[in-house]
Amino acid sequence: MADYDVVLVGGGIMSATLGALLRHVRPDWSILVLERLDGLGLESSSAWNNAGTGHAGLCEFNYTPLRGDGSIDVSGAVGVGEQFQLSRHLWARLVERGTLGDPAGFIRTVPHYGFARGADGVAHLRLRHAALRGHPLFEGMEFTTDRDVMARWLPLMFAGRPGGGRLAVCRTRGGTDVDYGVLTRRLLASLERDGADVRTGHEVRALRRAGRSWLLRVRDLHGARDQRVRTPFVFLGAGGGTLPLLRSAGVTETRGYGGFPISGRFLRTADPGLVARHHAKVYSHAAPGAPPLSVPHLDTRVVDGRSYLMFGPFAAFSPRFLKHGRLGDLPRSVTPRNAGTLLGAARDHRDLLRYLVGQLAQTRSGRLRALRGFVPDARAGDWELVSAGQRVQVVKRVNGRGSIAGFGTEVVTSAHGGLAALLGASPGASASVAIMLDVLGRAFPGHLPAWEPALRDLVPGYGGALSGRPELLRDLVRSSGEILGLNDDLPGGGQ
Repeated sequence: MADYDVVLVGGGIMSATLGALLRHVRPDWSILVLERLDGLGLESSSAWNNAGTGHAGLCEFNYTPLRGDGSIDVSGAVGVGEQFQLSRHLWARLVERGTLGDPAGFIRTVPHYGFARGADGVAHLRLRHAALRGHPLFEGMEFTTDRDVMARWLPLMFAGRPGGGRLAVCRTRGGTDVDYGVLTRRLLASLERDGADVRTGHEVRALRRAGRSWLLRVRDLHGARDQRVRTPFVFLGAGGGTLPLLRSAGVTETRGYGGFPISGRFLRTADPGLVARHHAKVYSHAAPGAPPLSVPHLDTRVVDGRSYLMFGPFAAFSPRFLKHGRLGDLPRSVTPRNAGTLLGAARDHRDLLRYLVGQLAQTRSGRLRALRGFVPDARAGDWELVSAGQRVQVVKRVNGRGSIAGFGTEVVTSAHGGLAALLGASPGASASVAIMLDVLGRAFPGHLPAWEPALRDLVPGYGGALSGRPELLRDLVRSSGEILGLNDDLPGGGQ
């Protein structure tokens, strides 16, 4: 039996972030990190399994929905923008302290754009710009309907685009591209240097309560032998692998929960001529009936020092709960307690099911047509179809009915104490610091007052809405940008 003060299950950005926070406030605690795969940051945190967007509400329409009276609600954009700033603050502080290496290896400036088509889309984007441009998080946001300006900003999309139709673009120059896989590995390497035990190739097979502790049965996948680990606190940050572990632990709060797996694919190119003509992340509106995770976008990505463009996502289906999971994950997850919830959700989300069926039936030419909505002269031979990450959306009872409970993230804690888990997906990695600060508050309420000074030292924006402290916000945006090497300079032709 091995004893640890903290066990973090899953070697992704969430466990890495929580470990960094805990190491700072309690350097004397022993920490064990367990990852099933033979490497770290290889599931949802991998550069190829997410869009790499520093989700900050700069360009995503789903964060600024229209109300029934025609006005716009920007609270979602402001909220996720503040969450991303907390992440930037932590990364900058750790770079200052020399624990994350050169930040250019995991973050860089890539402008973010909203792209609207049709009269309704342009009106939405205009309202969005008017409502956000005066906020400290969105200063410098630019709106245009001028085709010549669009062609200068986004030559791959607009130079030579046929005329006709209402179009608009909104630009924020200070957006970012983030490689969360690299960031995860650097955070965990720093944690390991400070004494944490980080193990890959180890899978948690069972989890149960024993008195005031949790007991984990851990399989060494290479040694093919089981080990037992005891801890007063366990965090489940295993992505799609979290829900089965919660069931193993007997967490009553999630007893009736189900999971609905959603996977995705992207078109990708590394053609130098195309990459040179597009330095941006461009988001448009989701198709009618499509979930927020389906918002089409054309992104600059830099992975392992090489630049790519990615377009998508195109929904796919797999019964696996992880990209490297098992084909039996979904059927094994159905129980008498959640079967009715899952069936009810299927009945009440017919639009989503129709969307998924349509996506599964989509041909190569159909995907190319979608791409040409962004890149009119796109050629099939320049782009390859690649698989992206696997997400599991929580299905639970809402007002007595089975429902897919949004497409965000949800923190779950056990009534017995000593256990916290993360379910869901977007905005995920971008909000990792804010989410893990929430975990600390829920899991360690008795410790938090004593920890707050150290947390403010590590995350200067911690402790209240940044929007209510505009001068602090501007200062932190400026200082974190300088430390992380971020700037608003655009390649030639982008002015």
